[in-house]
This record gives sequence, structure tokens and C-alpha cells, in this order.
Amino acid sequence: MTSIKAVILDWAGTVLDHGSRAPMGAFVEAFARFGVTISIADARGPMGMAKRDHIRMVGTSPAVLAAWRARHGRDFGEADIDAIFEVFEPLNVAAVEAHSALIPGAAEALAWCAARGIRIGSTTGYTRPIMDRLAPLAASQGFVPEVTVCAGDLAAGRPAPLQMWLALARMGIWPASSVVKLDDTPPGIGEARAAGCWAVGVALSGNVAGLSTEELAALAPAERDALRREAAELLMRAGAHLVVDSIADLPAAVGHIEARLGGGERPGGWETC
Repeated sequence: MTSIKAVILDWAGTVLDHGSRAPMGAFVEAFARFGVTISIADARGPMGMAKRDHIRMVGTSPAVLAAWRARHGRDFGEADIDAIFEVFEPLNVAAVEAHSALIPGAAEALAWCAARGIRIGSTTGYTRPIMDRLAPLAASQGFVPEVTVCAGDLAAGRPAPLQMWLALARMGIWPASSVVKLDDTPPGIGEARAAGCWAVGVALSGNVAGLSTEELAALAPAERDALRREAAELLMRAGAHLVVDSIADLPAAVGHIEARLGGGERPGGWETC
């Protein structure tokens, strides 16, 4: 098996919403409504996880937990996660319209996959209500994956492999070593590795860089190189087999991985356990 059969794509920061900006603002606003200020770094830290898990991670981080105790006189708990989630989800639904544009090069990469017979699926840390708003906006731009598995569809979200496995099962794709996962976050990379798939990180269009297309273009070359190195190091530590700048580099990434397959290499993960 030396050919890639399918690519499973993340959404925000990978295919659309350059810089993954929609969820970041919603997290900041949701905590603010409960009297606690979180930083952009706090909001971005667990990005890629299911949103309830994300809220839990933010709320129990040392700085935010201390602020929560000071404001509410108690520890951050499960009831608080539920309450913040109820505020967060509609905020994120409202935010996606302004952050739904495909990342430059996405349409061309998807067309290249179609021409090669490479099938396209997706997993996301977004919930089904968020995707109900976002998916039609993506479809109007030509992004219609065969399957989208959302956070909350299964008992465990990223970095557990269940969303990936469900996507592959619904598509009838196997083995996992014939599948590439493209993602901008460590939990998404972990999901791919746990599922036994190839994990390709995107450095400059995603959550780690956190910049719009225009902001990224305005950087000096040295600044962009430093940002690329920072993101690549984080994604490689999470287990990425390869890191590229954006989805525009997907054809080259697939070619690179097919060469590794041709040399007898496999991605590792559950298939080798």
C-alpha cells in the first residue's frame, strides 16, 4: 500500500477561518460574562479539543482558576463548565459567519485531491449546532466533505481516536496507514496518531500563529520564519510526521508521505500495537 486513499481535514485554522479566530473570541467573551477575564493565550491553549473539554482546561488552568476563586469564592466545577458552554456555543455559532472564508489554496488543494481520487472527510472540535451554521457557508465555497464528525458525536473527543475511526468507518476507508489527517492543533495531531494515520500539521494558517491572512502577509520574513518554527516545534512535539505552512501545501505533503510509504514506512499508532 503506497498510495493515500483519503485525507481527513480539521475545519477552523485548517480549511477555513485563517488563524482560527472564531472560537478564540467566543471563549474570551463567554468567560467575561461570568466576571473572569481570560487572555487570548488562555483561550487558544487547548484549541482543537471538544469545547466542553476546552472550557474545563481553561477554567482549571492556574491563573484562571485563581481568578475564578477570587470572583466566585469557590473552585471552578462541572456546573460552571455547563453554564459557560451554554453561553459559549451560541457565541461561536454567531461568530463563524464572519470567519468562514476558505484559507488561500484550499480550493486548489481540494481539486487536486479530487483529480487524484483522494477522498475527503473531516473531524472537528466544533459541536453539531456550530457546524449546522458553518457547513452551508463552507459548501457555498465548494468544501463539502463526505463526512463530518463533530465533538459530542462520541463519548470522547480529541486526542482520542474515536472521531477519526468513525469517519473512516463511514467512508469505508482502510487501512489507517492510507489516510492523512491535516490539522492545526496538538489535540488534532494526537487524534491522528492514536488512530494510526499520518499526521500533518499546519503551522501558519492555524491556531498557533493565530493571524488573519492579512496579518500574516504583513509580517517581515524573519518574523514569519520565527512563527513557523514555533508552530512547527509544537506540532512536531505533539507527534506530527510533517508540518507545512497551510492546506495549500497538501499536494506536496501527500507526495512526501507516499514516498515514505513506498520506502516501507508506516505511521505507527494502534496498527503497530
